[in-house]
Amino acid sequence: MAAHIARSHFSLIGSGIAILGMMIYGASGFYLGIDLPPAPQKLQELSLRGLGSRADAVELLSAAGTFLTAVVAITAVSSIILDDVARPHGAMAVFLGWALGASMQIAAGIVARTRAHIS
Repeated sequence: MAAHIARSHFSLIGSGIAILGMMIYGASGFYLGIDLPPAPQKLQELSLRGLGSRADAVELLSAAGTFLTAVVAITAVSSIILDDVARPHGAMAVFLGWALGASMQIAAGIVARTRAHIS
């Protein structure tokens, strides 16, 4: 993803420090969004009674973020493989899609961890 952005010559996010920041943010999102702690026992009991739970929303947020970042990564990698010149508007769209997906993963991880500590 970062290599695709760097090839676009988009000065705002094409520097080495910005790429390093993107890599750290993406790794944080991947860890927090994939390694969710189990839902507290009270929420698991509610979902068994058919009342639903917020644990489903956290898992959905994590899955949607993971899917969005994967789709954007495939787009970026295919552009690199096909030796396509990345245009600034396309690179910005890829960056925003990736940032949204990584943010969704981070939010899901934070909510799940906060819920686990409260219960």
